[in-house]
Amino acid sequence: MDRENSSPTRPKWRKVAYGGMQLGYDDNYTDESFLEDMVTNANVVKRDLLKVMRDSVSISQYLCIVILVGVVWTYTLNSSLSEKSLLLIDASLLMSGFMVLLLTEKMLSLNQLLHYLANVAFFTSGLYVLAPIYRTLTTSISSDSIWAVTVSLLIIHLFLHDYSQCTIHSPGTRKNPTLTSCISLNASIVASVFIASRLPSSGNVFAIMLFSLLIFLFAPLVTDCIKKLSFGLHLLFSFVLMVVSLAFVYKLHREYKFEINGPWDEAKLCFDVTD
Repeated sequence: MDRENSSPTRPKWRKVAYGGMQLGYDDNYTDESFLEDMVTNANVVKRDLLKVMRDSVSISQYLCIVILVGVVWTYTLNSSLSEKSLLLIDASLLMSGFMVLLLTEKMLSLNQLLHYLANVAFFTSGLYVLAPIYRTLTTSISSDSIWAVTVSLLIIHLFLHDYSQCTIHSPGTRKNPTLTSCISLNASIVASVFIASRLPSSGNVFAIMLFSLLIFLFAPLVTDCIKKLSFGLHLLFSFVLMVVSLAFVYKLHREYKFEINGPWDEAKLCFDVTD
């Protein structure tokens, strides 16, 4: 008799996704084992603040380099920078880059240096031959379209650029460039061709193309060599680039500032109003 009056034992609760409501338990019932397999922040990587700040220096440095390239493009298109001045800048950049490589790279031998000089000579002569073709490449396209495409390509270049390493590697390294870094480099070269096609003479086209390719190809290599030599020197170089780029941007802002006044302006009193 007691066995008949006794209530049946409640089955054990099971953690199942589907299966309906379990007998003896509410629909929203959970026990202490419900969240025992939950893992929080499994894929979160803890970053070192000092390392992040040091890595951000390279990003800021390259942004300043691209800004200075845009400034040189603007001055060249406005005929404020002559062909001779631009060629002098190209020669200075080339000589300073080779000096940095000679001072920082221990594995650079005389044969490798001569090999690099021969490649540069072949590269420069080929660019000089192609300069007339670049000059007439976009004659049927408006300047506004050229500027829009150029800015878009530079944005793509900055987003896809590999800031952790350079596309052109120093001697002795066997690292292959990534796909995104190659796309970034190609975008910068195409943008340089578009800007060069708006110049009036083949000499200007050769000078601006040589300048752009020296910056986009070899500037990351030179800055990487400086960073490996001394981080303090790398930080000083970045600070100088930031000051110079901000100065040129401010100067361009002052030059392009345009104000229009006319009879539609608000009336202004020509005398002092006193109580």
